Amino acid sequence: MLHPAITKEALYFLGKLKKNNDREWFNDHKTEFTEHQNEVKDFYALAMDNLKVHDQIEKMKMFRIYRDVRFSKDKTPYKAHFAVSYHRLGAEKRGGYYIRIKPGETFIATGFWGPEKEDLYRIRKEFELDASEFRDIINEKFFKKIWGELQGDAVKTAPKGFDKMHENIDLIRHKQFTFSRSFTDEEVVSPLFIDEIDKSFKAVRPYFDFMSEVLNTNLNGDSLV
Repeated sequence: MLHPAITKEALYFLGKLKKNNDREWFNDHKTEFTEHQNEVKDFYALAMDNLKVHDQIEKMKMFRIYRDVRFSKDKTPYKAHFAVSYHRLGAEKRGGYYIRIKPGETFIATGFWGPEKEDLYRIRKEFELDASEFRDIINEKFFKKIWGELQGDAVKTAPKGFDKMHENIDLIRHKQFTFSRSFTDEEVVSPLFIDEIDKSFKAVRPYFDFMSEVLNTNLNGDSLV
């Protein structure tokens, strides 16, 4: 039995949707959309099954195609991509994974997009104390080959209460702690795409293990759970 896959036809449909982003066109092609959406959902479900082999996943959320245009200058009603997020197990793990399928702009991502205030402060305090283990993890050769540099929004100088001259201020400044990896359309429609996603998500586990330990202990190393 063939595994679910992203097809050239699905990418082509998304390309057409980008050029014809209006309700009349979409309604005329609703059946085609539903077919591709179901195929991609099956692919995302397989990605979750793979994730569950080496991580604890609480839930999968496939995002709706409909855009919220209430507060946006862009009034096009539809997203010209399919996206999904996977949430790691609650307070014990935190963090998550993300996949977006879009012609010419497909990527996967992982990490912490919006850590709660208390979590962000705890992470920053860890880096204030010592960031050597974290740097070893994100600079490891295989990890860096797949995920590249740490990404995410950051404050301009230093968060309140932290020294802007601290040796780890480059990390302390972060408000998000994320990584991403892009794929070409040729890679996306390859039967190896699902394996590349899983290989990438497996590679990030040392990072998640470190962050989970930080967020579940105080600065003395005492467990909070």
